Amino acid sequence: MKKIIALIFCSGLLLNIHGQKPEETEDWSRKPEVVTPGKGMLPPSDAIVLYGGAGDLDLWESEQEGPAKWIAGDELTVAAGTGGIKTKQSFGDMQVHVEWRSPAKVKGDGQDRGNSGFFLMGLYEVQVLDSYNSETYYNGQAGSIYKQTIPLVNACLPPGEWQTYDIIFKAPVFNEDGSKKSSAYVTVIHNGVLIQNHVEILGTTEYKGAPKIMEHPAKLPISLQDHGNPVSYRNIWVREL
Repeated sequence: MKKIIALIFCSGLLLNIHGQKPEETEDWSRKPEVVTPGKGMLPPSDAIVLYGGAGDLDLWESEQEGPAKWIAGDELTVAAGTGGIKTKQSFGDMQVHVEWRSPAKVKGDGQDRGNSGFFLMGLYEVQVLDSYNSETYYNGQAGSIYKQTIPLVNACLPPGEWQTYDIIFKAPVFNEDGSKKSSAYVTVIHNGVLIQNHVEILGTTEYKGAPKIMEHPAKLPISLQDHGNPVSYRNIWVREL
């Protein structure tokens, strides 16, 4: 009982010292919008579904102009040699969910094994690759920010199994003269495991040479890479932030 009285006394003393009431630090300025979380494979209620498995490519087009030519059904599969595809809609800051699968039948090794790529704004690649019991340069394995940042761990599942990327992306900002004001940042969760923890993207993800700082619009399309391997995608959705 004495301890309770002492606690009440101390609380009252602190209130008098600081001269504040609890409600003075309550913030009622912005009521959060109600969003219904997705159950199972369903996206949250405010998500833009980019590919939901209906065989519909209306939201996509070829990077080489014209309609997307990938194989579309319950899943979306690279049609080798047809080129990458991109969304017709552009995005900046975003939360993205994408599921992908490398071929069950393993062919090749290293960069020639189940290779594709998920490009934020069409410029910043999160590598898609079969890195299950397969080595390549570490800043080019699955989940890497290609040729920039090695993933914290290798969370790959065996070939032929569906895998997930959940990505939080902050787009870069440029000054009026074209110089970079602030970098892009990305967080990647692979199969429920954090592999990129709010890492800075230094510039475009290049196959050869250093990253390039290239001024571009605040929003650009998402793109998927044709690297000649029949990698499949499904359940792609995005929330604009």
